[in-house]
This record gives sequence, structure tokens and C-alpha cells, in this order.
Amino acid sequence: MAEKKVQRLPAEALFAKELEALIAAETDPIPTGWRMSPKSVLTYITGGTKVKGVEITPKYMGNRRLVEIAIATLVTDRALLLIGEPGTAKSWLSEHLAAAVNGDSTKVVQGTAGTTEEQIRYSWNYAMLIARGPSPEAMVKSPVYRAMETGSVARVEEISRCASEVQDALISILSEKRLSVPELGVELPAEKGFSVIATANTRDKGVNDMSAALKRRFNIVVLPTPSDIATEMEIVKTRVSQLSENLDLNAAQPDAGTVEQVVTIFRELRGGVTLDGKQKLKTTSGVLSTAEAISLLANSMALAGSFGDGRVSDGDLAAALQGAVVKDEDKDKVSWKEYLENVMKKRGSAWLPLYKACRELNG
Repeated sequence: MAEKKVQRLPAEALFAKELEALIAAETDPIPTGWRMSPKSVLTYITGGTKVKGVEITPKYMGNRRLVEIAIATLVTDRALLLIGEPGTAKSWLSEHLAAAVNGDSTKVVQGTAGTTEEQIRYSWNYAMLIARGPSPEAMVKSPVYRAMETGSVARVEEISRCASEVQDALISILSEKRLSVPELGVELPAEKGFSVIATANTRDKGVNDMSAALKRRFNIVVLPTPSDIATEMEIVKTRVSQLSENLDLNAAQPDAGTVEQVVTIFRELRGGVTLDGKQKLKTTSGVLSTAEAISLLANSMALAGSFGDGRVSDGDLAAALQGAVVKDEDKDKVSWKEYLENVMKKRGSAWLPLYKACRELNG
């Protein structure tokens, strides 16, 4: 399939030029199974420099030390667990780490209530199993299995949404670095370079709590929400720009003022207080994360490109905000109305058009 027809390319395809430049310029020792050194992985993730004439764009904008700890963990024999609030770029960082280390971020198990132990270990092609009995050809290898036999990184997304027996399937793999296949009478030893990057959402705490035994197999890195509005605005602008390149939105990028308004609204409703700390606010039930702000602006661009003049208007932004903020009709509508009347309305002429558009939609 032609790349232009693929809705979402993996990180190693989207940023192939950057990865190739870093590999070509490599001068430091490269761990077994890796494509580049830990220092080059850090450069790829944090960006902000040129390598062999290629601009390395930032993939993660946050605490550099946390990224260093995450990369150093993958050099050891311990797995990496990225924990944080929704929208703190856990999956994004996981994908880019795998892309930089192995050039393959696609060995992924997506954790859900329906994820089974077979998706962690292996399953069978039952037609071949019945016809020929257990055989290597009849085996359907999981992403973790393929990572073990190739000495690469497997990703387990939203591990806390998996049932406890599914989580426990990882314990022996991470402890012994071996996977037993009793049907074939063999054991698969993990090749050097094998590791697992898992992510967990703090909002899902209590859904399926990870056991202490499993947690001990991970080095845990907590990813915080952006510390200040300037950092969050930069993240949003960068990701909206990247996202819109792969979508036919037919709209101009939102200006800095629009991005600031969205990020301000999200930070205030998320924190339950205005940015100046002078007024307490009712929070909403939705997760007003940085990732949600990025999606909101992309949706506003889609409205502007499809039904407007290609420039994000206050009406486009209001419609997207309504959908993002008001998740629970009873509670959130009241909180949003109070925010409009007590905060946004009083912010002066720059906010007045957006206030009017939001008030009209909120009824």
C-alpha cells in the first residue's frame, strides 16, 4: 500500500530521515540489538539540533532527566513502565523510544478488558493445528514473542486495563527472559536487546491493580503534565502541525492566540483554579489533557476546512470545546456555564467572541 494512502504511519516511517541521519553520524558505543547509542536516542527524542543537515525535531517536551532514565532502563535487563495522567505522552514516548532503539515500534499489545494471555505469549492457527497438530508453522506469535526472538522492544499499552492473569503472564517472561512452549517441548530464550515498554494510566488505578511482583520487574518513570503554560502551548502547536500534515484538513494552522485560549481553558478546568490562582472553579468529568487539546484543535481545523473559509473561527473552536468539555450533560454543562459567565466573560475583548460562540452552543 502506498504510504500516502496509510492513515497513520509508525514513528520510524514518519521520522525516517532523522533516524537515518543519527545512525549515519553515530560515534558512540551501540548496545547489542540497538540501531544507535543511548545518546543518539536521547537526541532523537528531545530534538532541537541538526545532524548531518537534518533538523531533529523534539518528540517529547518535558523533563530531560526522565527521558535519560527511560533510555538507561532499556540498556539494562529491566523493563520500563511509563505512568501518568491521560494525555501525558506515555504512548507517544513509548513509540518513539522503540522506533529509535530498533526501527520498529509496531510490536504492540493493546491492553483492554478483552486482552487475553495468548496475546502476551502465543496462540494457534486452529485450522493448521487440527490438520497437522502442534508445529512451529501453526503457531501465531505474539508481539512479545517476536520481540524475544529478535532481541527487540515490545510495547504493552494500558497494562492496568488487562486482567490480572494477563499481567501475570509477563512476570515469568520478565524474570526468566524465557518463554516456554510446552506443546512443542521447547523454550524460547530472549535474544540480547529484548525489553518491554509498558504504559499505565493513573486514572485507571483500581481497574486491575498491578501486583507487587509485576511492579518489581519494571523501572517506573512517572510522566507529569506540562509544568507551565508555555511548554504545553509548544507541545500543542508542534503536535497539531505534525498531525495536520497527515490529514486532509484543508485549513490553516490555528494562531498562537487560539492555542493559548484552548490551553488556558484546559489548564484552569483541569486544575480547578484560574491561572492567577484567584478564583476556584468546578472541574469537569472529562480528561482535559494536552492530547485532548491537540485533538480539539485538529477537529476545529476540520470544521474550518470542510464548512468554513479554512481559518479556525470562534464558532469552530466553540463547537470543539463543547464536545471536549461537556462529557456528562448534567454535571459538566453546569460547570462549563459557570466558567463561561464567571471567567471567560470577564476577560475582555480578546475573549468576547469565543465567549459568545460558546454561550450560544451551551444554551
